Amino acid sequence: MLAIELRNIVKKYGKTVALKGSYLQIKCGEIYGLLGFNGAGKTITLKILAGLLTPDEGEAYVMGYNVQ
Repeated sequence: MLAIELRNIVKKYGKTVALKGSYLQIKCGEIYGLLGFNGAGKTITLKILAGLLTPDEGEAYVMGYNVQ
């Protein structure tokens, strides 16, 4: 079972594309780090997974539940 799954996530702010077609799959029991430069979309990705932001396109799942 997948603990976290992002499918084709797109997040825009006006004309600015913050995330474009992001995919991520993390299985239960796996440990990952989220690294990137400033403005790479790390915080936006975590906010989408927490249900604090809604992606403009795509789907986000945590433990099989859609977080939107």
